[in-house]
Amino acid sequence: MKFARFLKSVVAEMKVVTWPTAKENRRDTSTVLGTSIIMAIFLGAVDWIVQWALTFLA
Repeated sequence: MKFARFLKSVVAEMKVVTWPTAKENRRDTSTVLGTSIIMAIFLGAVDWIVQWALTFLA
């Protein structure tokens, strides 16, 4: 009985959810991918600089 009540509440809640449009999804996905790529380049550059500095000091 608890599970049936849970499912009813889930269905009721899903009717109230405001889903993003396709345009908003594309924008948000582009933002995440762009930020991930920029961070990967930044962290790769920092890693390379630290590696170079440690090699230079050794």
